[in-house]
Amino acid sequence: METLNFFISQEHLKHLGIAIGIFLLFLLFRKLFTKYIFKIIMRMINKTRINFLSNIFRSFQKPVEWLFIIIGIYLAVRAYPYLNHENELFEHVMKSSIIILAAWGLFNLSSSSSTLFYKINEKTNLKIDEILIPLLSKALQFIIVAITLTIVLQEFDYNIEGFIAGLGLGGLAISLAAKDALANMVGGIVLISEKPFTIGDWILTPSVEGTVEEISFRSTRVRTFADALVTVPNAILGNENITNWSKMGKRQVNFTLKLVYDTPTEKVRRVVDRIETLVKEHEGVHPETIFVKFDQYQDNGLEILLYFFTKTTVWAEYLQVKEDINYKIYDILTEERVEIAVPTRRLKVESEEMMPNGKENTEES
Repeated sequence: METLNFFISQEHLKHLGIAIGIFLLFLLFRKLFTKYIFKIIMRMINKTRINFLSNIFRSFQKPVEWLFIIIGIYLAVRAYPYLNHENELFEHVMKSSIIILAAWGLFNLSSSSSTLFYKINEKTNLKIDEILIPLLSKALQFIIVAITLTIVLQEFDYNIEGFIAGLGLGGLAISLAAKDALANMVGGIVLISEKPFTIGDWILTPSVEGTVEEISFRSTRVRTFADALVTVPNAILGNENITNWSKMGKRQVNFTLKLVYDTPTEKVRRVVDRIETLVKEHEGVHPETIFVKFDQYQDNGLEILLYFFTKTTVWAEYLQVKEDINYKIYDILTEERVEIAVPTRRLKVESEEMMPNGKENTEES
C-alpha cells in the first residue's frame, strides 16, 4: 500500500512527468532533425558541390538520429531522482552506445558505395585500382568493427587478453572449418596482385563469360551477356585460364570467300584487288595487318582469304564494321558478275550403251 501511495503521490508524478517530457522533447528534436535540419544542411552542402561532405552527413544521419534518443534517455534518468544516473552499469551502457554510434557512422562512410576511396584516389597519387576499392572497404569495415568491439569490451572491464588467448586456442579449429573460405581469400589476393582483369572488363573462363561487376574476398561476380549474375569462388577463378577480351587493342576478322570454278582468272584478280583496296581504305580497319589473297582450291570453289583487324574492340561497333565491309564486298561481286560458290554435288549417269560390261540392262517381270 505504501508503494502504491508513493507511485501515485504528487511529488513522484511530477518528477516522472518531467523525465518523460524530456525524453519526448528529444524525440521531437529527432523528428525535426530528420525532416528539416538534415535537409537544410544537405541543401547548403550541395550548393558548395563538395560531395565528400554530403557523403559524411549521409553516413552519420542514422547515428545522429539515435544520438537524440540516447541523450534523451540520459537526461530523463538524471531528471528522475529515484534512479541513480551515476550507476556504473548505466554509465557503461551510455558510453558504449555513443562509441557504437560513432563506429556505425564510420562503417557507413567506409562502405564501397561511399566516395571515400574514390576521392582519395582522385586527390592523391596513390592510383588505387578499382579492383582494390571493394576489398579495402571491407577490410576497413572489419577493422572498425574489431576496434569497436574491443573498446566496448574494455568499457565493461572485460579481459581482452583472455579473449584473444581464447581465439588463439580455437584458431586451428576455425582454420580447418574455414578452409574453403581461406582458399577463396588467397585466390582473391592472387587476382589482385596479378591483375588479370579489373571491374568492368569482359572476361572468358571455363566457368563463365561476361563483365566483371564486383570482386570480394570470397568471390567474383560476373554479369553474363544473358544478363544473369554469376558468382564464381576466387579459389576456382584463380586456377583457371582467363581471357581478358577488354585488353585487346584491336579485334580480329578472319573468314573466306569462295568463287565458282568457272570464274575467269582476270575477274578473280580484279575481285581480290578491289576487296583488298576496300579493306585498306576502310576507316574502321586497323592498317597494321591486312591480307586479302587467293588462297587455295577447294572442292566446291576458289577460296579467297580475308584476314584483318578492326580498330574497335567494342562488340557492337565491331559487328557494324564487319557488316559494312560485307555489303561492299557483295556490291563488288555484283558489279563484276561473279558468283559465290555453294556446296554442290554432280551426279554422272551413264547410258546402257556405255556400261563397262557391254550388257543391256533389262528388267524381268
